[in-house]
Amino acid sequence: MDELFGDWGLPEGAPLCGLDEAGRGPLAGPVTAAAVILPEDFPRNVLADSKALSERRREEAFPLIVSGALAWSIAWAWPSEIDALNILEASMLAMRRAFAGLDPAALPRGLHAVVDGNRLPGLPVPTIALVKADAKVPAVMAASILAKVARDRAMERWDLIYPGYGYARHKGYPTAAHREACRRFGPSPIQRLTFTVK
Repeated sequence: MDELFGDWGLPEGAPLCGLDEAGRGPLAGPVTAAAVILPEDFPRNVLADSKALSERRREEAFPLIVSGALAWSIAWAWPSEIDALNILEASMLAMRRAFAGLDPAALPRGLHAVVDGNRLPGLPVPTIALVKADAKVPAVMAASILAKVARDRAMERWDLIYPGYGYARHKGYPTAAHREACRRFGPSPIQRLTFTVK
C-alpha cells in the first residue's frame, strides 16, 4: 500500500475505492465489475486476489465484504455490449457502472479510486491503474471477490435456463466441453458472438 501514497502520489491516507472485474475470457455471459470502499478496520485476513482463493473461501468472504464495507456495488456489461464494444471497453463500462452504483451518501470526502490493470475506465474521482492491484490493495481484493462470486452465481442460474452448455461447471470459459456444446447446439442467448469457438 505504501507505493500508492508514495510512488503514485496519492494523498496520504486518502480513502480508496477499489475496482476489479471478472469474466474477460469466457465465451459466454457478462463481464462483471465491483467497486468497494472498505473501512480501516476491515479484517484483511479474509482478502486476497479472488483467483488465489478457493470457491469456498470466496463464498465465505462475500458476506463479510457486503456487511463490512462502507459502500459496495456490482455491475455488468452484457454479451451484446461486449460484441458491440469489445471486451476491454465493455470491462471499462462495467467498472463505470459499478462506481455509479455506489451510494452517494456513503462516499467519503477526498475519495480516490484504484483499478486493477493498466487502463483507466474514466471515473469522476482521481484514479490510478495498478497492475496486480487485486493482490496488493485490500479494496481491490474485495472488489475482485465480489465480482467473481456474483458472476459465478449468475452463470449457475443460466445453467438452469440453458441446460446442455455446462455453465455451472465452467462458468462460460472456453473449456473443451464448452466448445463442443457450442458446436452441437449452436450459440446460446448469452453467447459472445464475436468470440471464436474453435
